[in-house]
Amino acid sequence: MELKKDNWIKGGSFIIEDQTPEDVFTPEDFSEEQRMMKEAVQEFIDREVWPKKDRFEKKDYAFTEELMRKIGDLGFLGVTVPEAYGGLEMDFVSTMLVCDYISGASGSLSTAFGAHTGIGTLPITLYGTEEQKQKYVTKLATGEWFGSYCLTEPGAGSDANSGKTKAVLSEDGTHYSITGQKMWISNAGFANVFIVFARIEDDKNITGFIIPNTTDNGITLGEEENKLGIHSSSTRQVFFNETKVPLEDMLAGRGEGFKIAMNALNVGRIKLGVACLDAQRRITTAAVQYANERIQFKTPIAQFGAIKEKLAQMATSCYAGESTCYRAAYDVEKRIQSFIAEGFSHQEAELKGVEDFAIECSLLKVGASEDIQNTADHGIQIMGGMGFSADMPMESAWRDSRIGRIYEGTNEINRMLSVGMLLKKGMKGQLDLMPAVMKAAATINEDTPNPTDKEGVLAEERRLLSNFKQLFVVLTGNAAQKYGTKLESHQQILLGLADLFIEIYFSESTILRTLKNCTRMGEESQTSQITMTKAYLYEASDIIAKKGKEVIVNMAKGEEQKQLLDVLHKKLKYKDYPDIIELKTQIADKIIEENNYCF
Repeated sequence: MELKKDNWIKGGSFIIEDQTPEDVFTPEDFSEEQRMMKEAVQEFIDREVWPKKDRFEKKDYAFTEELMRKIGDLGFLGVTVPEAYGGLEMDFVSTMLVCDYISGASGSLSTAFGAHTGIGTLPITLYGTEEQKQKYVTKLATGEWFGSYCLTEPGAGSDANSGKTKAVLSEDGTHYSITGQKMWISNAGFANVFIVFARIEDDKNITGFIIPNTTDNGITLGEEENKLGIHSSSTRQVFFNETKVPLEDMLAGRGEGFKIAMNALNVGRIKLGVACLDAQRRITTAAVQYANERIQFKTPIAQFGAIKEKLAQMATSCYAGESTCYRAAYDVEKRIQSFIAEGFSHQEAELKGVEDFAIECSLLKVGASEDIQNTADHGIQIMGGMGFSADMPMESAWRDSRIGRIYEGTNEINRMLSVGMLLKKGMKGQLDLMPAVMKAAATINEDTPNPTDKEGVLAEERRLLSNFKQLFVVLTGNAAQKYGTKLESHQQILLGLADLFIEIYFSESTILRTLKNCTRMGEESQTSQITMTKAYLYEASDIIAKKGKEVIVNMAKGEEQKQLLDVLHKKLKYKDYPDIIELKTQIADKIIEENNYCF
């Protein structure tokens, strides 16, 4: 994948700057090597996982471990790991691609893979010493060992830095003694290495440690948790009772644990987003195939408008998710390369590159995890009673998808974080947010023209997107001005603004992907993609209208409220409303004809 020199943007800047279609990466841009990698992963999943999907519902933890070893043998556990430590050292887009296609068949396997390659291996790869990498990463990259990440405690969930697990330095100064309880620990049942976070004395921040899982060092495991979904993902409590950790196995420095945890979560969030995509493709395909085969009133139910409504929503959200995930992945990769060009090591560059796009990581995590849940819900409804049956894969897909809204920080936390991080970037001068707020406020009452670059295909949608951005910037600026540092306590306003933020990012990504492919492949080849983009923007405008109204009514009173509501209505008004039912019918007809998700 060739990167253009100096062609990178700052994380979060999409809200105040426009990107061109040529600047974004789309799934249609996969290189030959990436396509081969995708096919290899798909072939493995279709051969080893999909036909045996029922085993995951029987709490067959050994099967999950067996598959993980096979994935390790194929090299896929080391996609992000440098070659020096036994990995494939792939670019960020390629690591996203592997995560995408390896995660769609089972939530249990997706969790095991994500926990191991992300939070189980990545912290050592990025923060570890050379000795730690040689000792641990070389084994984790191949699947000889498996990793697990111990952060959450009974009293420390979203407030990750409040953990009570203690690390006490020995009298001779050679090791720390770790005592505490961790819960909801993925891969705990077969992990060889734990990354554990504990507090030294009364330090403000927690510290990270690498602890091999041995039976004679004060480590015990609770029973496997009974969960709503991901039944064959090993999830246990882990207890440490004066567990000894040599000084050389402290990860990074004292008090650096919170920073490690947050950066690991950023990577986990963007990877969780892409991990939802192939599940959406598979669910959509299964639903349309059932709908084509199921006959009621002498007609395949796929021909009923009520079914087409759901199929169109499923396909459209997946197309938008693909567009957004791979756009973000490429932006992160470009940022990594820019840091390397400045003289940073690959380790430092990857840390800074992902951190710069922490906003996008949160937006992706929320949007994709909610889309997969909605897609699975539609899938059950299309299949009716059969969808509700535990003997059918749709039921487990719905249950497995539910954890995505909790993983890597709840969706509520991520919504509030996204807006908070944007404002912090603006205050620190990392983004020209305040000038953008003033400009948007000064022109908010003006009609948005259709300039020459917004003529032709998707002209109305591009005009609306500009209005979406202007509304968000004005409302966010108003909220920051009114509440100042107390804005974080007005959580419902932050949640509403975040919904605008999410819809803008997904809308723009979808538009840019479609425009790029129209230019290089011709508009006739992208008829369905244009239709999905129009449908997505239509639905986004409704969400923005609802959430924008909630924010305005709560935040402004009197004449100010009336003016803002008038602006909201004006900015979301189409010059020529599309026939949304016809758009959805066209989308559904395409996948009904192809009998699968075909985009």
